[in-house]
Amino acid sequence: MSITMRGPCEEAGESEEREKEAAAAAGCFAWVPEAEEGSDVDSDSDPETEGTHGLGELVKDTLYLRSCRVHSVVPASCFLRQGSAPELNLRHRGLGPQGARALASSLTANPYVKRLDLRDNGLCGTGAEALAGALSKSSSICDVDLSENQLGAVGAQAICAALTVNPTMQKVQLAGNSLEEQAAQYLAELLLAHTGLKSLDLSYNQLNDQAERIRKAVLVTGETLGPALAENTGLIELNISWNHLRGPGAIAFARGLEANIFLRVLDISYNGFGDPGASAVGEALRTNNVLEELNMSNNRISAVGALSLGLGLRVNQTLRSFVVSRNPMQSEGCLGVLKSVRDNPVSALELLDFSERSCPKKLLQDLVCVCKKVKFSESDNVLSCKWVSPQDIQVNRQFDDLASSVKVILPGLCIKTAARRVEYKKDLLPVFRPSLPASAPK
Repeated sequence: MSITMRGPCEEAGESEEREKEAAAAAGCFAWVPEAEEGSDVDSDSDPETEGTHGLGELVKDTLYLRSCRVHSVVPASCFLRQGSAPELNLRHRGLGPQGARALASSLTANPYVKRLDLRDNGLCGTGAEALAGALSKSSSICDVDLSENQLGAVGAQAICAALTVNPTMQKVQLAGNSLEEQAAQYLAELLLAHTGLKSLDLSYNQLNDQAERIRKAVLVTGETLGPALAENTGLIELNISWNHLRGPGAIAFARGLEANIFLRVLDISYNGFGDPGASAVGEALRTNNVLEELNMSNNRISAVGALSLGLGLRVNQTLRSFVVSRNPMQSEGCLGVLKSVRDNPVSALELLDFSERSCPKKLLQDLVCVCKKVKFSESDNVLSCKWVSPQDIQVNRQFDDLASSVKVILPGLCIKTAARRVEYKKDLLPVFRPSLPASAPK
């Protein structure tokens, strides 16, 4: 007897009979009535409406159970307990591609879910393709998290195509999905076509010089949506940290920021912008009058790059939070940045962060404990472990004196360094939460 093992990302073959059975299960309850719009009676106290919602939940659960049986997967109990709650949290459930297929057919008939969290479920490209149909048709889901699902280019293509035709979607998280050059093309098409998308998380991927495509999309979209800026359309929050943006790709991306007229929060930390990229960002800050938060920590920026950033800070009027921690700019670079802020009478800065962002103390303790338990195979010697963290940006007395004088000019400015472990209460943009569609059932 031979047993064939299949990986979670292998395409699961679906027989024609199973597909027909799933379609029949989805269609057999199509007659269920919806609550009448414009009713004068309060839905909370209307027995008819309550009965309709109760029947709708029953139909949703029945469709899901049938679909699970068709696709030979164990139903997720939290989905059955969801009822009419607006958030469906299925993260870390190990759904896999088949679980995504089972879920997709029932999502189409679910008018309650507004936020869908499927982080870390091993969906892969095939699972994403199965969900794409449901996401393209949903009129209620406006916030979706598909991070850490090994989507790759195949999954990115399916998801981006689905979201492009769904104007309801406002927030998308695709972090940690092995997105590379080919996926950048699909992301660019999404940015160009979807004018209602507000927040996009592309962190922890492998986007590199091909991010030029995304840069072009952001640039063109900004020019096209200029007249609609008053209506707050267009991307306002972008996280592209922990990628491979460096060299020409970093410069091209920064030039897109220069022409952008709607982005307010940008995280490009843990890339490789270096001094050339920092110079391009500095130029962008000279003309950009919208950006409010910028994180450039850990980008290999030396004192030369810091001085280039200072040229932008000298005239910028909107930036409120600027993080450049864990960069080798040393005291000279920090001093140059601070002088530029001092020389800007209309600076809006509230946070200037040069401090180290190290690992939490608890994590370091755990790592040391693990190392101490490791033994060599032929001896009783214990492996010693020493954690070497990145150096803090060291500042000198001249910087401290300048910081004190700047605080007189800008009393609301919080300056963080290795020596200044001050608390800063962030009162900037709130965490983006999509507004619920007006037509969604209550």
